[in-house]
Amino acid sequence: MSIEQFVLPYNINGDDMKFQRIRDLREDADLTQTEMGKAINLPQRTYAYYESGERTVPPEVLISLAKFHNTSVDYILGLTDKK
Repeated sequence: MSIEQFVLPYNINGDDMKFQRIRDLREDADLTQTEMGKAINLPQRTYAYYESGERTVPPEVLISLAKFHNTSVDYILGLTDKK
């Protein structure tokens, strides 16, 4: 097995760590970052940091996002394409 098999697919461009799926899920729900932050009890700026990859998303936030969007943490992390 190669190391590439273990690299999480949310590293879209190889040089940034954007969580594209949380942005896509938010946009699919027609929510702003502010609205999404309020829904999971976070300030907009904190949520924006997570979405842009500037900060690591803590497990409890991943769980909140998965529950809110009725999907799995594995889907958000890109480990599966099955919502």
